[in-house]
Amino acid sequence: MKTIWFDMDGTLNKFYDVPNWLPKLRSFDPSPYAEAEVMHNMSLLARYLNKLQKMGYHIGIISWLSMNSTYEYDQAVRKVKEEWLHTHLSSVTFDYIHITGYGFPKERFATSVTDILFDDNEEIRNAWTGTAYEPDQILSVLKKLAQSG
Repeated sequence: MKTIWFDMDGTLNKFYDVPNWLPKLRSFDPSPYAEAEVMHNMSLLARYLNKLQKMGYHIGIISWLSMNSTYEYDQAVRKVKEEWLHTHLSSVTFDYIHITGYGFPKERFATSVTDILFDDNEEIRNAWTGTAYEPDQILSVLKKLAQSG
């Protein structure tokens, strides 16, 4: 089964545009994850994802927690990230949501060499075992996949 994976911060949302995001994270404030604006037409994205799931694709999230963290902060960040997904992609039922420790190798979540990843980090894309794309390619790649079915 082919899975399409998405990073969140800087890929689905404009996390790095949130004012004072880094000082807030360093003070264990999860608000930047909630405040991040969407990067794409989320209605169109949801339509593509729902169509692709009907075609047999699985849809997943692989997102890192903050670099500086505590167990309690990790729990708060997971909750905020899941709420962000529910707010902006409420019609999508994700098959997988992995919100994992900062720096954890994302390629370990790949289910096959046919998996697709969208991520803003070049090193992560280069380490991916399937095909990896930059965030600005999301809608065009998904459109092409949805039309191929």
